[in-house]
Amino acid sequence: QVQLVDSGGGLVQAGGSLRLACAASGRSISGYAVAWFRQAPGKEREFAAAISWSGAIIYYADSVRGRFIISKDNAKNTAYLQMNNLRPEDTAVYYCAAHYGISRLEHEYDNWGQGTQVTVSS
Repeated sequence: QVQLVDSGGGLVQAGGSLRLACAASGRSISGYAVAWFRQAPGKEREFAAAISWSGAIIYYADSVRGRFIISKDNAKNTAYLQMNNLRPEDTAVYYCAAHYGISRLEHEYDNWGQGTQVTVSS
């Protein structure tokens, strides 16, 4: 199992940017696909972005495509989610997750970070 720690959340004004980090330990992140999910208050957790183990395949939810960029740095054993042009509706707890295969489905992932809060003010 790989252990994941999310960080980088905070309070930002609409139109601003944040970069979330997902630091892995226990195993190399190079062999894992990594995804970011988010859960807004009172809503179900939803898929945001995912990157395959090689980085060759990337998926984005329609709601974040063109604004968010997912990446992996195997040398640092860390994955990132660069979030630009943030909107109030992006307010949520963001979770990174890892699995051997890339997927948009929450139940496919068996390694999770603890979550980091992102709040976007209007």
